[in-house]
This record gives sequence, structure tokens and C-alpha cells, in this order.
Amino acid sequence: MFCFQCQEAAKNTGCTVNGVCGKPADVANLQDLLIFLCKGISHYTVRLRAKGVESNEVNKFVVDSLFMTITNANFDRERFITRVRQAIDLREAVKALYVSKGGDITEITFDGAFWTSKEEADMDAKALEVGVLATENEDVRSLRELTIYGLKGMAAYAEHAFNLGHEDKEVYAFIQQALVDTTNDSLSADELTALVLKTGEHGVKVMALLDKANTSAYGNPEITKVNLGVRNNPAILISGHDLKDMEELLKQTEGTGVDVYTHSEMLPANYYPAFKKYSHFVGNYGSSWWHQIEDFETFNGPVLFTTNCIVPPRKSSTYADRIYTTGSSGFPGFKHIEDRKDGKVKDFSVIIEHAKRCAPPKEIETGELIGGFAHAQVFALADKVVEAVKSGAIRKFFVMAGCDGRMKDRNYYTEFASALPKDTIILTAGCAKYRYNKLPLGDIGGIPRVLDAGQCNDSYSLAVIALKLKEVFNANSINELPIAYNIAWYEQKAVIVLLALLYLGVKNIHLGPTLPAFLSPNVAEVLVKNFGIAPIGTVDEDMKLFLGE
Repeated sequence: MFCFQCQEAAKNTGCTVNGVCGKPADVANLQDLLIFLCKGISHYTVRLRAKGVESNEVNKFVVDSLFMTITNANFDRERFITRVRQAIDLREAVKALYVSKGGDITEITFDGAFWTSKEEADMDAKALEVGVLATENEDVRSLRELTIYGLKGMAAYAEHAFNLGHEDKEVYAFIQQALVDTTNDSLSADELTALVLKTGEHGVKVMALLDKANTSAYGNPEITKVNLGVRNNPAILISGHDLKDMEELLKQTEGTGVDVYTHSEMLPANYYPAFKKYSHFVGNYGSSWWHQIEDFETFNGPVLFTTNCIVPPRKSSTYADRIYTTGSSGFPGFKHIEDRKDGKVKDFSVIIEHAKRCAPPKEIETGELIGGFAHAQVFALADKVVEAVKSGAIRKFFVMAGCDGRMKDRNYYTEFASALPKDTIILTAGCAKYRYNKLPLGDIGGIPRVLDAGQCNDSYSLAVIALKLKEVFNANSINELPIAYNIAWYEQKAVIVLLALLYLGVKNIHLGPTLPAFLSPNVAEVLVKNFGIAPIGTVDEDMKLFLGE
């Protein structure tokens, strides 16, 4: 295997034996093979689309396949074996359709459009040939993978929107065209760089789509105090990002005596008005994704993974038989709840019955968190915020969105937040907030110093807020505003957020705790020269840099 798509890449170079995330080499290789086949499928669908033929089945399959290959979403070899076989069947179907429409397959030279075998040994062998290192030129490889990792993040958000009945066929078309473009050896470095920025443009579109899907279904997030304590009832802990799963679980647990708590990236579900009507929706339990080994032990009840962020349990753990996955997530030995079929809801009865047999959660903390500062809520406070800026009460905003992670160097973000002067505001989204959202940072004239917009995809809200401030202050660009960007990243959803910010013209983003391993020196130099991308330094150095002190 060779995988360098996340921030934990071994030695900041790449994982070659097993993933630091816990992913086995054979699973990582099969994921490469699945991407290879999705590129092959796209060679046909791009040409079919030019003939006016759209395949809804392919659109959904490619998006879900990309999502499954995000760093820690799915570790289940059997699921990928099945998926590869499905990819071959689907590709053969669109190939036949292309031929029936007068298409000439001799125009296609990419091997993924033709390679076929459903034998596991052949899959494993082929997977070794088609991974990241199959592109020999380091800079071309870097730009291709930067695009693909952006597509993976985009696919995650598109999948969530789809579950709520929202689609954008232009997004599907771009994803498939971009997959084809990553196989085109004639594209120059400049053309590949343009593709990267185009990926960012469509990242903005898909995040706007998901924002519309979430808010039209559940209302605009509102300022909310989220309970961190527990009650004396059996309960289910729901983790991940998918709000449709959240809704269906709450409906099916109502009146059963089973409570529901959020974990990690599902925390922002507490901010939506539609979910507040459920009296058995208690609050949030635990911290960010990498704390799950401890959090799940003490929770006592079953845990539902709606999306990624799985940490393989230790052999000594007692909770493995209480874990359920659904959607794109999966892990060997975890029970999987099947997708919706024929317009029906998912059936969570098995996890509900399991919960009834379990002890209530052990209390690990008390108190409250405050959040719900997505763009609509911040706009409602606009006059107050603008006045605070004009009066000097707020000197600067710090966008500290992104991902949390388990490496010790991420303590930087806790220390940085703690060191910020009391006349600064943190704008956040994603699980990076767990590094500082429980710190006693206070408020400025009633405005909390940590404004949590929500999940990683709600970084869109932070961009919308910045654009609104640009308008209010008559600035020529976002970069003239008193906003600094100090972003943490872990995996591919953070990559698409970064590319979206670059497309919107945001410059001088500091990214950490390390720059991505998939950026070659030359590509990194381009990002530094054109966009001012920089790694984090020490807290003292960066404080002086950002504040000019």
C-alpha cells in the first residue's frame, strides 16, 4: 500500500505497511482499485453525458464510492470486494449503453475502462498496480491527488444532501469529468492547477447545497446551550455527520424509554430547531472522534456511526459488540444497518432493542456548551457584531475550523486559543473545536468568544459570514477584513474546505499541524506563492505574526 491522504501519514510521507488510522494494507489497496474503476466508469459517462444521457445510478454509485474511501470511514474488506464487483457490473452496463449510442470505445485508452476480474486474488494483484504511485511524476501526482481528495470531501457532502432529497447534476458531472482528467497525461501542470481550483469552486456549490438541504429540513441552527450531563435511562450514542439518520433515529426511539446523545461531529444536531422537540434527545456525550475508545467504554449503550471517524477498538475493549455502522461507514465485526430502500426509512429497531438491555451512560462531565452560530444566526447578530468591531471591542476574528486529531502537536490549537487576547473571536466549524470549546474564554459584550457554526461542512457558513462582513465594511476583498485563518486538517473533507476557501480568494491561510504529505515541494511552492499558504509555527511566533505584536 501507499497512502498519504490524511494528516497522520507516516513520517508525513505516506503509510506503506498499515495505515496509522488503523486501515489494513489490503483494504487501502482495494480502495485504490475502486477509485480506479470509478475513473473507468466516468470515461463512459462523461461521453454519454455529451450525448444527452445521464445515469442516476452512476451518479450515486461514484459519490458513495468516493465517500467510502475517506481515511477512516470504512475498514471492511468484504464491503470493498462487493463494491468492486458492483463497479465492474456498472461499468460494463454503461459501456454497452455507450456503444448502443454510437460511441467508439477505441477512443478510450484508460485501463480502468476495461480491466475485469471478480476473483479476489486478481483484485488484490491489480490493486497493487493502480495506486497513488502509478503516477510517476511527483508534481503531476500531487496535483491529481489534491483533486481526488477534494472530490472525496465533496462526495461526502453530496451524499448527505442526497439523503435529504437535494441534488445538483452539475456537481455529479464535474466529479466524473475531474476523475477522467486525472487520467489524462497530456494535461500540463497549469491545467491541473486550474482543475484543483475548479474543484474548490464546486466544493462551494456542494456545501451551499448541503446547507440548503439541512436548513430547509430542520430549520436554521440557533444559539443553543447543549447539555453535557446524562440521565438515568438506557441510551444510544450517535456519531458522524448524517442528519437524516439523526432524524430517523429520534423518531424511532420516541416513546421507547431510550435516550439519544450526540458524539463528536454530530454535536451540531443539537442546534437545529426540528430536533429540539424530542424530549429524549439529551445532549452531547464525550469529545472528538479520537476520544471514542474512552467515551464508548463509559457510555454503556450502543453507538451508531452514520459516517466516518472510526477508530479500531483495542483488543481489551468491551464495547465492540455495541457498535453499529450505516451508510458509507463500516468495520469488520461491527453490525451494519442497511440503506433505505424504495423510499422507506432505515430500520433502527435492532439498535433500539439493544439499547434497552444496556445500563445508562456513566457521567463523565457536567455543564453546557454553547453553539449554533451558523450564518443565519450570525446575521441576526450582525448589528451587534459590526458595532463591536467599529468600537474596537472586537479586534480580530480567527477562523479555527477543521479537524481534530490524536497527535500531540495538536495541543498547539488549545494553547493558541488560550493565548488569544480577550478582544478576539474564534469562528469555528468541524471537530477542531473540541480543542478549545470547553475552555472558559468568556464573551465580548454578550458575544461568546467561540462561535461554533457546526460541522465541517458548515465551514460554508464561515465563508458566507466573511463575505457579508466584506459587504458591510465595503472591503475590496475578504483579505482586507480583520480575519485570520489558522486551520487544522485531518482528512479529505477538510481538503475540500481548503480548496473552497482558495477558490473564494482567501489568502494567507495557516494550515497544520503539518502541511499535507501529498503536496510535492513544487506544488507547495505554488500554493505559498499564489495563496500565501503556510504551516503553523509556535504559538508565540504565530501570535506575533497574526496580531502584529
